[in-house]
Amino acid sequence: MNFSFSDEQRMLCDSVSRFVKQQYSFDQREVARQKEAGFDDKNWALFAELGWLMVPFSEKAGGLSGKAADVMIVMEELGKGLVVEPYFANTLLAGKLISELSNNSNSNAMLENMMAGEYQFSLAYCEPQSRYDLANVNTQAEVFDNEFVLNGHKSVVLNAAMADMLVVIARTSSFQTDKNGLSAILVDPQSPGVDIRCYPTVDGFQAADIYFSNVTVAKSNLLGNLDDAFPALEKTVDFATFGVCAEAIGMMEMLYKKTVEYTKGRQQFGKPLASFQALQHRMADMFIEYEQAKSAVLMAAMELDSTQGFAPKEVSAAKSRVGKAARLIGQEAVQLHGGMGVTDELDIGHYFKRLTAIQFVLGSTDFHTQRYASLCRNSINH
Repeated sequence: MNFSFSDEQRMLCDSVSRFVKQQYSFDQREVARQKEAGFDDKNWALFAELGWLMVPFSEKAGGLSGKAADVMIVMEELGKGLVVEPYFANTLLAGKLISELSNNSNSNAMLENMMAGEYQFSLAYCEPQSRYDLANVNTQAEVFDNEFVLNGHKSVVLNAAMADMLVVIARTSSFQTDKNGLSAILVDPQSPGVDIRCYPTVDGFQAADIYFSNVTVAKSNLLGNLDDAFPALEKTVDFATFGVCAEAIGMMEMLYKKTVEYTKGRQQFGKPLASFQALQHRMADMFIEYEQAKSAVLMAAMELDSTQGFAPKEVSAAKSRVGKAARLIGQEAVQLHGGMGVTDELDIGHYFKRLTAIQFVLGSTDFHTQRYASLCRNSINH
């Protein structure tokens, strides 16, 4: 197998890497995080100008028809800088679902505006009772002649505060946990009856709980077909899960490298910490976990670009492997740095918090381990 980058991919990698190294220091990241939006809109405009927002989308939709490996490159480099701009929430989650279901000129135009950096989206799919079951949706969208009436509660909605449009997964028929009967509906967050309650997350991002009370939405705001949003939602969440795994790879690389560098300079008993064999073994374990996780993510990238149908299985394998590696690497980095490893003034603690959160984003390590086992059994039986 050839895992080397093409010339175009090397240029993309250099572009993102140069931005992170030259324009996104830890101090600059903290300034951006403290802004009202939770990120710097100038950085977001730069992302659009450089074409990064177009990478995951097809040429037909106005994008660059990037492969999964291209998305991995972008997310891995953004992960190295702990970038708080909503590439994951806006582009890989909401934007990707819109592109999967886009069926009219209105949604196509909004997607083009998003790629131009002029429009923000937020995907509202998770509910308090749903855990990681995408089909467990209790938010109702009653269907009338020319409109929907929404009632319900969505939780942990990323990027909701800055969204120009919400993509809401609502039940338009059938029972609460049925995969059939789900629809994706565009909802203006300024609509009467929409109550958005924002809060910061532990890893430096912004999220919200959203309550819908008799919210009226035009039927033309339906994405795709009525009652048939689940397949596209599942595909989108798998793709976004892969993206967040790639982000974690970038952070884990930075953590083990920063830890090695720190232990070479930190003196104890008259010699560097890195000279103690027990600590060398621990750092070697960090490196091994990182390499294993990166290999799993590369395999997922290959399957996402293939037509063999193994992508969900490999995505879960990657998320399971990344979750275990993130736990070990994050904890070892903090412990080898000592108490300063969990202070807000040092970036190590912020990498640790983001990696800890990623273990539970779009399915926990245990969830994806069980899903991988289930998909393996199903493939054997068939």
